[in-house]
Amino acid sequence: MTIPQAIPFFSTAANFAVSSDTPREFLERCLARLEAFEPGVGAFVCHDIAAARTAANRSTARWRDGRPLSPIDGMPLGIKDIIETADMPTEQGSPLFVGWHSGRDAASVAALREAGAVILGKVVTKEFAATEPRGTRNPWDRERTPGGSSSGSAAAVACGMVPAALGTQVVGSILRPASFCGCVGFKPSVGGINRGGSYDYFSQSCGVLAASLEDAWLVAVNIAARAGGDPGYPGLQGPSEPPRRNVLARWRCCKRPDGRTPPQRPRRLRVGSGAPRQGRYRARRPTCRSRCRCYRAGDCRCGSADPHDQRLGRPLAAQHLLRPRRQQAEPSGARPACAGGIHDLGRVWRGHRRPATQPRGLCSARDALRRRDYTRRARSRSGRARLDRQPGLQCAVSMLGIPAVSLPLLSIDGLPLGLQIAGFVGEDARLFAVAAAIRDLLRAAH
Repeated sequence: MTIPQAIPFFSTAANFAVSSDTPREFLERCLARLEAFEPGVGAFVCHDIAAARTAANRSTARWRDGRPLSPIDGMPLGIKDIIETADMPTEQGSPLFVGWHSGRDAASVAALREAGAVILGKVVTKEFAATEPRGTRNPWDRERTPGGSSSGSAAAVACGMVPAALGTQVVGSILRPASFCGCVGFKPSVGGINRGGSYDYFSQSCGVLAASLEDAWLVAVNIAARAGGDPGYPGLQGPSEPPRRNVLARWRCCKRPDGRTPPQRPRRLRVGSGAPRQGRYRARRPTCRSRCRCYRAGDCRCGSADPHDQRLGRPLAAQHLLRPRRQQAEPSGARPACAGGIHDLGRVWRGHRRPATQPRGLCSARDALRRRDYTRRARSRSGRARLDRQPGLQCAVSMLGIPAVSLPLLSIDGLPLGLQIAGFVGEDARLFAVAAAIRDLLRAAH
């Protein structure tokens, strides 16, 4: 079996300007990986290779003339099939919508086209990005799940079919498949990326799965630069360039000419210890301890962030109670009953039976948790970033609306295992700089 290997775009694009490589040649390498992996993995719902080649040719001409539209001009992308595309059907993983065209692009897709990205095709999602899987298999082990609901996005990136793909996350649908498939997953601060035209739950975030941190940041920031964030939110904030390599040695506490403070190396990390009562997490403890030694060697204090301690326990316990009830209630206000899907009718029925005031109360309780988390950040002077390897904390970052990144730096039993790093609302750029520093530190140590 061919070994999965993600193909980063940012490190290759530097060759486009000197004509030693072209977007069309990059696309052909992606198509070769698609031909090799797609029959066994099943990441795509549909694709338009002829249109992708035409777009890549136009991008090649722009790079040759020194006029690329953006740093992602020519990047092949997959679009999760819960997000509208004008030229391809948006089936939402459901038999109810097979072949259905909305005739328009979602805000994120329109922004990507404007930036010169090459939309290769639609990638598989669970039915209505919810519970029923649609056949995508884990590229590392075809008998295992790739994670959901952004299953096609993660599998396509991990195999090198595309360097990045759009995903969405209400609970853990970006971070979880990124961890399972061995690619970078980025869930931005709530409202950071405009989700107009995405048929997912509307009150939490969506994001990007990519081959590298640089690719993830460039896709997200170029969407936000053209389409902004959700209504009522400021949108993703940060520099247009990706995090620099070897940033651990370069960060300084000083003001830039524009008055903003650049990202700094964190002086303290709070590391989650996992779930001690669950046997499947015990094998990860030696790996966690060795990573902590690396952090300390990099002059970074490494403390505990046990989910059962008093500071984190209350919001985490509350999100486990609020999330399933809010998730049931939200479709009744966001989508028609038929949009619950063939396999989700029971959940939609329970949502419709709830009093009209209950969804508002659940959202108010969640917003109170978010304000409390932000208050803790405002009182902190150490600039802490949180790391964890526990699936339950994927739900917590969604509930709290904070940004998170999953890095493919760990493994267990020969399968990839993501290291999740969570930041604070609106500090997505700082989170990426911290993630880049941790990536460089762990790679240098191994």
